Amino acid sequence: MQITHLLHATLLVADLDRARNFYENLLGLVSDSQRPEISFAGVWYAINPNQQIHLMQLPNPATGLRRPEHGGRDQHIALAITSLDELAQKLDAAAIRYTISQSGRRALFCRDPDDNALEFIELPPIP
Repeated sequence: MQITHLLHATLLVADLDRARNFYENLLGLVSDSQRPEISFAGVWYAINPNQQIHLMQLPNPATGLRRPEHGGRDQHIALAITSLDELAQKLDAAAIRYTISQSGRRALFCRDPDDNALEFIELPPIP
């Protein structure tokens, strides 16, 4: 047996409209209308044909926990991005705090409106 792919990552959100604004308007993701309806509010975003982010509007059992300031020292998902500078400009314009990777890589960490940590690593586009 071998694990071959990460198919999706699920993040809990308290306010789906607020989360969608962040993921769609700031990050530029497009909801995937091909996913079936489920018994609670949520949205799927296709990163590529085989990888997705799933937001679920459900109570978060971690609410109220004190999170590390640097998202790299917390649970997080890492996403490849083609322009870290463009993302930093968007985050600055939206007054969203972020930290630069402490490893020296072209990467930064921020949090979505529900305190989920996200890592963005600058990589060239996949041909």
